[in-house]
Amino acid sequence: MEKNTLVTITRQYGSGGREVADLVAKKMGVRRYDRKVVAMAAEKLGDEANFHDLIERSYNAPDNCLGNLGDYAYERVPQHNRMYIEQAKVILQVAKEDGSAVFLGRCADYILKDHPNTYSFFIYADDEFRLTRAKTHYAGHTIKDLDAEDKHREQYYAYYTGRTWGDPQNYDLMINTSKISLEAAADLIISYIELRQKNAAKA
Repeated sequence: MEKNTLVTITRQYGSGGREVADLVAKKMGVRRYDRKVVAMAAEKLGDEANFHDLIERSYNAPDNCLGNLGDYAYERVPQHNRMYIEQAKVILQVAKEDGSAVFLGRCADYILKDHPNTYSFFIYADDEFRLTRAKTHYAGHTIKDLDAEDKHREQYYAYYTGRTWGDPQNYDLMINTSKISLEAAADLIISYIELRQKNAAKA
């Protein structure tokens, strides 16, 4: 795998996408960025709020999340949410300096869409699978709870990118973790990237 490989993973709540991202990062021997992006952005902003509040605010968007800020949205976000701008800057800086990394959520697929060697994946699962994981991983949340969180992410993503969260057009590959293990999903992502890079080298 090439040294400057960037992977973005977007996941449906309860699909095991976070674990898949961890596995991909370990197999690549690189760092996974998710909440760390928030912490790094907060540090730049000089924000001393507790981390839970930072995480909550990191997904802030206006109530009427119907806007389309278009390309380079992170440069034109209204002043009320500087957190998104700083998160975008952190992601771009990491991509530039680290060479290879795995990004989970944070609109990274959009922010890095024009960056060379970026591969984007969407992890989802059937409701039965998500409900089972909710009982063991999410304090017994219901499907309604999981869907509400996804709706929040969908609105946030739509506002800042002008695109539809979960639209196949935005990703290289969509993987249903109800059908294969999380380990197999990570292996599939690695294999896909290696195949793409091998084909590109032959071109």
